[in-house]
Amino acid sequence: MKSRALLDTGFLIAVLNADDEHHDTCVTAFLKETPKPLLPDMVVPELAYMILRERSYPILIDFLRTLVRGELVVERTSLEDLARAAELLEKYADSKIDLVDCIITAMAERLKIRRILTVDRRDFQLLRPKHCSYFEIVP
Repeated sequence: MKSRALLDTGFLIAVLNADDEHHDTCVTAFLKETPKPLLPDMVVPELAYMILRERSYPILIDFLRTLVRGELVVERTSLEDLARAAELLEKYADSKIDLVDCIITAMAERLKIRRILTVDRRDFQLLRPKHCSYFEIVP
């Protein structure tokens, strides 16, 4: 059995949007994940913003209902994660690393997770986690 993975915003956008260039690849990768990947709670507001920016209220509503039904496991950000995210933001400030990516990295370190479901290869290849040499980026 594979270890659990964490979900990133861009990956979920691709899964939810059939017109996204990464849709088929991300849906296939998502369906292969066992156990179900964890959804960092900080991804939800970023995802909502990106979906609503395109005026896709029905997509956001359907997604929120999948969370309520327990179809994804939401992992809460800890104070430890926030402290580590601040360190990462400071360290990688010149690279303009995203807050949510830093939260995902901190959460991955805390939970000893190596696999990140993302289409943002740049940030997750740049970030160096404490608990492993590099992240396994899917797809």
